[in-house]
Amino acid sequence: MVTIDKTKPVMVTGATGYLASWIVKRLLDDGIEVHATVRDPSDQFKVEHLSSIAEKSDADLKLFKADLLEPGSFDEAAANCELIIHTASPFSITNVKNPEEELIRPAKEGTVNVLKSVNRSASAKRVVLTSSVVAVYGDNIDIETTSGGKFTESDWNQTSSPNHRPYPFSKTVAERKAWKIAEEQNQWDLVTVNPGWILGPSLSKRVDSASIKTMIEFADGTYKSGVPRLWNPMVDVRDVAKAHIKAGFTPEANGRHILVSEEATLLDLGKILRKNFGDQYPFPNKEPPKLLFWLIAPMFGFTRKWTTKNVGYKISFDNSYSKKDLGMTYLPLEKTVKDHFQQILDDGLLVGK
Repeated sequence: MVTIDKTKPVMVTGATGYLASWIVKRLLDDGIEVHATVRDPSDQFKVEHLSSIAEKSDADLKLFKADLLEPGSFDEAAANCELIIHTASPFSITNVKNPEEELIRPAKEGTVNVLKSVNRSASAKRVVLTSSVVAVYGDNIDIETTSGGKFTESDWNQTSSPNHRPYPFSKTVAERKAWKIAEEQNQWDLVTVNPGWILGPSLSKRVDSASIKTMIEFADGTYKSGVPRLWNPMVDVRDVAKAHIKAGFTPEANGRHILVSEEATLLDLGKILRKNFGDQYPFPNKEPPKLLFWLIAPMFGFTRKWTTKNVGYKISFDNSYSKKDLGMTYLPLEKTVKDHFQQILDDGLLVGK
């Protein structure tokens, strides 16, 4: 059991990110000082939304320059923090040319460097790590090996590799390394959150988030010919941010936590968008046969092996532990998708529309 002093600052890594920005906002709104690590504090385009949030709160926001691959660069930010929330990790699903350098090394070494800084901070009591459901499973076909037809926190991704699904592999390696480091000391404890595909409104106008890119592609005609029959575990970014706060400040919080509101296909998302925004955008409205998508998959950045192991396999997740341990409740998927697309429209991110 760990009690965190809310008068002490909380460190958040990768603070300008899509999810991390919401975590920073919730902390500041709660009056908690934030030590936010970013690659370049002088990059106004990337940090201005955080500064704006801080100006509207009564809490302090301090920006610290840090790099995942630079040992010791998180030391200053971690000083005097009892709670450290580590969200920073590269995210890319398609068109990865060098998995080791683009995904695996930054995820693993970044986690090691952050946790070494935590070890050097005498104040540290708890680390909340942003992992992912892809550290629980690798391909949708893996659902066939589960004992109860649902993925749970006891499952680990056993099927990804540097050459097949390198992003899930990177998240799995990073989380396993974090648990190993945590077990080797007794000053702080580790709690992980394992969210599904995060959607929901962004606090910045950046479009380099994979979730935001996908939502834009749903409306710009990229998938007007159809989307594969692919089930995904979905969750709202606001719920994931809430879960991090609960994981940090709930004394009894323990272990891994699957964060999934519901499972849905890509076509389900298209239907929600069409229901709420009409036919003025070419939202996907059909699913090509699996064989056809298998043939054209490389055109969309997917391998045929990925297609074979994922398209057409329905998956299910048990989120009961997050509800029990963190007291989580989840926003409906329709609200998540509707709010997300409305934010994209409001921010003018659909070029030419």
